[in-house]
Amino acid sequence: MLPTTLTHDFIKGLPKAELHLHLEGTLEPELKLALAERNRVDIGQTTIEEVKRSYQFDSLSSFLQVYYPAMNVLQREEDFYQLAMAYLHKAREHNIRYVELFFDPQAHTSRGVAFETVINGYHWAVRESGALGVETALVMCFLRDMSAQSAADTLEQALAHRDKILGVGLDSDENGNPPGKFREVFHKARQAGLHLTMHCDIDQHNSIGNIRQALLDIQVDRLDHGTNIVEDPELVAYVRDRGIGLTCCPVSNGFVGDMKGNEILQLLRAGVKVTVNSDDPAYFQSYVSDDMFALAQNYPMTPAEMVQLARNSFDASWLSDDRKAAYQQEITDYVAGY
Repeated sequence: MLPTTLTHDFIKGLPKAELHLHLEGTLEPELKLALAERNRVDIGQTTIEEVKRSYQFDSLSSFLQVYYPAMNVLQREEDFYQLAMAYLHKAREHNIRYVELFFDPQAHTSRGVAFETVINGYHWAVRESGALGVETALVMCFLRDMSAQSAADTLEQALAHRDKILGVGLDSDENGNPPGKFREVFHKARQAGLHLTMHCDIDQHNSIGNIRQALLDIQVDRLDHGTNIVEDPELVAYVRDRGIGLTCCPVSNGFVGDMKGNEILQLLRAGVKVTVNSDDPAYFQSYVSDDMFALAQNYPMTPAEMVQLARNSFDASWLSDDRKAAYQQEITDYVAGY
């Protein structure tokens, strides 16, 4: 039965999916330092404490200035495999039963790492994830602060590995890089049978316009972040009626402003398939159960609403209907036996 009070223990044990998780954002200080030493990369830090102190930021742009240089330690196929497996072990701890893993190949190919090295390393971990009891899929994201041509070239490389990729997304600095910039490449991805999602980060310039563009013009299957949608009730009704999920990240939101908990609960109570995710957990020191608990601690929500968030995480996923039903039953059994 449902607990009377939401505890971290209940939330951690709750079967859940994670739909907004950047693999490069799971690079914990310990692994970063170990890879730097193994690959002889000078990162300007020599101790775990120094690496931890470097993870400081107060805006999206300052975060990205820390985030991208850290990736220099990822050089070989084994490095990408090790990074993904480290996260998947964490996922098992938080009873994440299914995860769609974002990755940013342009952040690596732009510094000389072959696309095949990236995709094969990550897919190596995908193949082994079943042994951990975590079902996984890869979602390739384009960097929106790079050119549309770069995205198109990256898609061409990806199509040679079509069987390894479930969908495509769009992330990085949204300022001056609206969804429409990538209209053609997303259209081609759709034609190739890939699912579509896009970041619409919180409180950006023309946030609601970007959300409208992603939904109505690009016709994405899902929105990442996207809580500014509450500014337009017609768009809220649009995503609700079409079952389009929103992958929200309250703790990472809180690092650059407001957690957007009121908006998340407003959308949840309106019947939108809003979900909670960890985004870049190594940098925000919050994995998905921690994000869900932080939401419960800071905003008035019920245990039933927390369970609904978990149900939404599977409903908003790109799993088959049969797999969704199986995971929904796991939630039902967990609550019944708690």
